[in-house]
Amino acid sequence: MNMRTEQPDAAAPAPQLVADESAAQRPATARPNFRRRALGAVAAVTLLGGGGYLAARTFFAAPAEGTDDAYVNGDVVVVTSREPGMITAVNADTTQSVERGQTLLELDPATAEADVASAQAALGAAVRDVRSNFSKVSEASAEVARARTELDRSLHDLARRRQAASAGAVAAEEVAHAADEVRSARAALDLALSKKADAEAAVGGTGLDNNPDVLKAAAELRRRVIVRDHMRIAAPVSGVVAQRSAQIGQQVSPGTPLMAVVPLERVWIDANFRETQLADIRVGQPVTITTDAYGGSIAFHGRVEGLGAGTGSAFALLPPQNASGNWIKIVQRLPVRIALNPKELRAHPLRIGLSVKVKVDTRNRSGPQVAGARPVAARASTDGASAPQQIRSVIAANRGAHRR
Repeated sequence: MNMRTEQPDAAAPAPQLVADESAAQRPATARPNFRRRALGAVAAVTLLGGGGYLAARTFFAAPAEGTDDAYVNGDVVVVTSREPGMITAVNADTTQSVERGQTLLELDPATAEADVASAQAALGAAVRDVRSNFSKVSEASAEVARARTELDRSLHDLARRRQAASAGAVAAEEVAHAADEVRSARAALDLALSKKADAEAAVGGTGLDNNPDVLKAAAELRRRVIVRDHMRIAAPVSGVVAQRSAQIGQQVSPGTPLMAVVPLERVWIDANFRETQLADIRVGQPVTITTDAYGGSIAFHGRVEGLGAGTGSAFALLPPQNASGNWIKIVQRLPVRIALNPKELRAHPLRIGLSVKVKVDTRNRSGPQVAGARPVAARASTDGASAPQQIRSVIAANRGAHRR
């Protein structure tokens, strides 16, 4: 009786324990459901925001075309010798900046100096010869005057003897001798006139400064001075020296590449756009450029300068033969040249070959698709600049008292 009464008392707590465990499990199941709902809401908001941003960028952003297949390009001015000679001085090296007109190389000037001295002597001799020719004209003129005087005298003598012979005072033989003297005087006058014409032919219509012989000698002196000036090889443009191969003592021939000068203030961008991007690109459109060298914090600004005349594959050493064999269409790229701002280049120089990213603003499509012609570069030659002064000096030194 006591045992039956104690069993229900020992089993009584069991229902209460099961109830407590069910109450503890209910919040644990609800929390993951709440997290899933929250993550789903965040994902939905993110997708909606991203879609809205893309839609806004698509419909409201300025139209533009960009590519990262773009590189810095520029002129590589090769410095060569125009005359044969031996290098005696190298005044600039690779990576150094030089100014236009600065002496880069010097060749041995000994032979050129000797040629200049020889040409100066030849010009002096030509001036003296021309002076002598002018003197011969004066001599011939005097000889003509003397011959005329002799002819006049002979004519008067003949006239007197004929008059005397008519009166019987002079023999006929004397009249004949007087006539012979007249003929001799005429021949002497003709000879004098011929000599004068010959002397005038050498100097007629010219003065000392514009005589052909003097001009020929002066031209030879100028040529020799130009050759001497070529012994000093100057920088044709301002820039940075690259690829120096010249060495002291090296014997060079005309046209031998000795070094190159790259004008960094005149570099440009060659951007290779896909043919599907070219429809809206026009000359003059603004361009924004970023470089790997300076990073995205520094942006360059330029303008489209022109579009290439053909794709890169068309001008390749071995162009594709699409008409033979199997054919697979490949999207081609066309080089587009972009001019840069010189002020930005001076602040942050770019080197040839650096990779860049470009973005062309294509909103304004009023510009042409083909650029007009313009001069690329020009350099006034100063070779032989001292020749005119040397020519004047040589002529003045050999002119003497001559003033024609």
